[in-house]
Amino acid sequence: MIDIHTHLLPGVDDGSPSVEASVPVLERFRQDGVTVLVCTPHLNATEAHRAPIERNRAILATLVEHAPSLPQLVLGWEIMLDAPGADLRAPHLHLGDSGAALVEFPRMHVPPGATQEILRIRMSGVTPVIAHPERYHQCTPQIVREWRSVGAVIQMDAVMVFGNAPTSRLARRLLEEGLIDCIASDTHGDSRSLAMARDWLEGIDAHEQAELLCTINARRLLNREAVLPVNPIPETDHGMLTKLKSMFLRRS
Repeated sequence: MIDIHTHLLPGVDDGSPSVEASVPVLERFRQDGVTVLVCTPHLNATEAHRAPIERNRAILATLVEHAPSLPQLVLGWEIMLDAPGADLRAPHLHLGDSGAALVEFPRMHVPPGATQEILRIRMSGVTPVIAHPERYHQCTPQIVREWRSVGAVIQMDAVMVFGNAPTSRLARRLLEEGLIDCIASDTHGDSRSLAMARDWLEGIDAHEQAELLCTINARRLLNREAVLPVNPIPETDHGMLTKLKSMFLRRS
């Protein structure tokens, strides 16, 4: 699997506080089957021109020294679109060498002009990867369709397949309508993992979708290739029963 959204670069944001905290998470991810992981600390778009890339490279090198046999680590950012018009063309703002930038909206809502801003980023030559649309208030499948129609790639958080909160119900609906391109952990050094979503998808017999969402499309994105369409998953029995069923099937 390939995880394109994590906060495991230690001591730089609200994610992992130290190398010692990051290494066990990386070890667990390796055991889960993660082979490549992108470190995406928070960055405001208005501060992109002075992003501390050399600092992050030095911290990444230290982390690699302590975890040489763990997943391959790649640098990126999760960029908050705190103002329209930011220039995201600099390669160091992208997910590795992908030409794609992981972006999110402020205050967990869809701002006016969101689709136009996504289109502007795409027209600048950068592929916008929209992080966790299921978390944005007022977000709907139709809005996500609009974002995809102007060139966005849609990334869902793995843990959102579980539960009955509005965010989780929207996440599953987006999967049921084939509107998610890839899934990532968005771990902050906690228990969240990409394997959660893989196991859940396999538990509902969505094996092809699991491979596309957790591995293939992330690899294609990092290789500057177009992501592949993902078929809608079967409609699910939402909530805890689904979680328990998928976990039981995975372990049996």
